[in-house]
Amino acid sequence: MNATTTAVVAEQFDDIQQQHSAAKLGMWIFLATEVMFFGGLFLAYTVYRFTYGHVFALASRHLDDVFGGANTAVLLFSSLLMALAVRAAELDRRKQLVRLLLATALFGILFMTIKGFEYRKDFVEHLVPRFDFRWDGSDAANAELFFWIYFALTGLHAIHVTVGIALILVLALLARAGKFSPNFMPVEITGLYWHFVDIIWVFLFPLLYLAGHR
Repeated sequence: MNATTTAVVAEQFDDIQQQHSAAKLGMWIFLATEVMFFGGLFLAYTVYRFTYGHVFALASRHLDDVFGGANTAVLLFSSLLMALAVRAAELDRRKQLVRLLLATALFGILFMTIKGFEYRKDFVEHLVPRFDFRWDGSDAANAELFFWIYFALTGLHAIHVTVGIALILVLALLARAGKFSPNFMPVEITGLYWHFVDIIWVFLFPLLYLAGHR
């Protein structure tokens, strides 16, 4: 990769640093809107959790802590890899950047694979609301409400993970072609998005999987 390559600066910016700052600000604004979006679902969960605490705790015990814990570890490690990828882009290390981006995407795919097995388990155990929900205990309606929220939150998160994987794979192809010297902005802002996805899961895991633990 040629370190002397001149980054393309859009005409509305004075230099690459200003363009970089504007892009980061745009991503932070986008992430703020995503926080508000997820925040509405988190608020709904919190209200219902305090209102129907007992049945929510019982429903939570039907979730698999092993799947949830494994996916937590997978995403946290992928976040580390993404941070290292940003650093490799800053240092103009193309081969290392490509490897780290591919590894990050691989761990994202692993997350989705584990989640797929977990969803299959939920279906087999008749925990899918409306389509195939069976509850042997009392207050089945509110137990089903828990799983409505569970699938809404984890499904929405899975969509974000899928988008992140696609973005990272595109970045890996571009990095291989030497597109990020000296402008590593796309890698950095995609890293912000990936860290956001990881942070959301860090909140989802205890809220959903550990709600029934004392």
